[in-house]
Amino acid sequence: MSDVIYSINGPVVTVRDSRSFSMREMVYVGEKKLLGEVIRINTERTVIQVYESTTGLRPGEPVIGTGALLNATLGPGMLKNIYDGIERPLLKIEQMQGAFIKEGKSVPSLDEEAKWDVTVVVKKGDHVHEGQIFATCPETKTIQHRSLIPIGINGTVVETVEDGAYTVNDTIITVRDDVTGQQHPITLKQQWPVRVPRPIGTRKPLFMPLITGQRVLDTMFPIAKGGSAALPGGFGAGKTMMQHSIAKFCDADIIIYVGCGERGNEMTQVLEEFGELKDPRTGNSLLDRTVLIANTSNMPVAAREASIYTGVTIAEYYRDMGYHVALMADSTSRWAEALREISGRLEEMPAEEGFPAYLPSRIAQFYERAGYGETKSGMDGSVSLIGAVSPQGGDFSEPVTQNTRRFVRCFWALDKNLAYARHYAAVNWNLSSSEYLDDLSSWYGEHVSRSFMTLRNEMVELLHEEDSLLEVVKLIGSDVLPEDQKLTLEIARVVRVGYLQQNAFHPDDMSVTLEKQFKMMNVISYLNRACRTKVEKHIPVSLIAKTGIFDKVIKMKFDVPNDHLELLDGYNDMIDAALDSIL
Repeated sequence: MSDVIYSINGPVVTVRDSRSFSMREMVYVGEKKLLGEVIRINTERTVIQVYESTTGLRPGEPVIGTGALLNATLGPGMLKNIYDGIERPLLKIEQMQGAFIKEGKSVPSLDEEAKWDVTVVVKKGDHVHEGQIFATCPETKTIQHRSLIPIGINGTVVETVEDGAYTVNDTIITVRDDVTGQQHPITLKQQWPVRVPRPIGTRKPLFMPLITGQRVLDTMFPIAKGGSAALPGGFGAGKTMMQHSIAKFCDADIIIYVGCGERGNEMTQVLEEFGELKDPRTGNSLLDRTVLIANTSNMPVAAREASIYTGVTIAEYYRDMGYHVALMADSTSRWAEALREISGRLEEMPAEEGFPAYLPSRIAQFYERAGYGETKSGMDGSVSLIGAVSPQGGDFSEPVTQNTRRFVRCFWALDKNLAYARHYAAVNWNLSSSEYLDDLSSWYGEHVSRSFMTLRNEMVELLHEEDSLLEVVKLIGSDVLPEDQKLTLEIARVVRVGYLQQNAFHPDDMSVTLEKQFKMMNVISYLNRACRTKVEKHIPVSLIAKTGIFDKVIKMKFDVPNDHLELLDGYNDMIDAALDSIL
């Protein structure tokens, strides 16, 4: 007796009295063969979540098991592509079906007709192991694709092809298992279950920053390569634009951008912009090293839940090639809402604010897939995860934000008031934090300057002092403050406006190297010390301000081009000349 649909509740489909399926098995549902996944089994019912629209589905239609888990197809051709949450290529679907996705149409994730210029790097008789590179091909102008021996295969190469043009389905090498003697034909593509982390050779401590070009992040709240960060903020605080900036300017080799449940028009803008952006590292299109996963808010809710896992599986695959990968998830709140909706359909007991009780463990499982280490191919690679969080009303005490904060070590709190005041990046320095500072301090000392962290801590202290003084100013005004505290307010303003605030449209300020960041901090620190010397000699801050030196230092981010950083070395003399002119 074949298995048939018993009931349909949105994306949740039930089959009665079946022993055919296993947990997490991928199945085809209905006459249209909609893609689904088994999520609950008991003696009476098998529950399946369907990743496509169930409109028109009826009880009695067949359900067919595949015997496999929900997989991602991995191989050359993923870069420059745009996928939905279950790795269906949207551009290919548009060519075949038009502007609207039809249910049940199976379209290969990779172009099976395209030929790749393959160079085989192993030879007959070589012993190979899982994760080893056996062939390479230029995937884009920027990235070389390194094809890997699938996990679980170890043995001797008994056959190889000549270098040349091959499709993803052509057998490149054949490996004989040393234990069983079975021969495995290996192609350029492989599959991996999206909910299972890909194994890495040796995990290493995090020691190197992911440089973003944003001063407030790189200096104040850095993230390590292989680290994880949360980017919470209310509507209009700039989460998406911040992730765009990081994607464009960070020093990761590969960018995975997951649009998870965002508005359709916003995702359209993202896709168009990424196609037009030039990669500042190579001058080629940014898409040459980017994979886009677009799962908008009007797409099936179950596919939204899967999109995060699809994205991180692709990220791990490129990590295994020896690349440093940055994944942007926008937004994990929409992903959590998908979990809540499916949980409601399953009639599970709700926890805080209706979210399922397993929300914290799901968030942890996602962020734990970040990491840095030596891969099975023998090279270092990393996956850095940056997840935007959209708390309703900007309330950081809601469950998704709070649970995310438990499992990430970097928290970039976006402030809507800063955004409305045109202060970008709108990262609130009083609410944000990074636990990577101790891990990265030695790297900053070796590669930038030993005084980098000292200057950074000096600026943080100034901002905290300003925050305390502003409470007093609100009550009694600034006129009654002593001169040294008035100076603290002025120098803190220089830090806020001249250093933390960046102009995304200015060619020299949109992205800043660590060397320029260090030199700018040096100038601000010297200004602070020089002015305090004058204040100690009873020169009022009002006279110092009349020299215009504070505003000149603020404008150094625009006045000093990124290719003439030596100009910053002359600012100390300029400060001295301005202060001496008071006397």
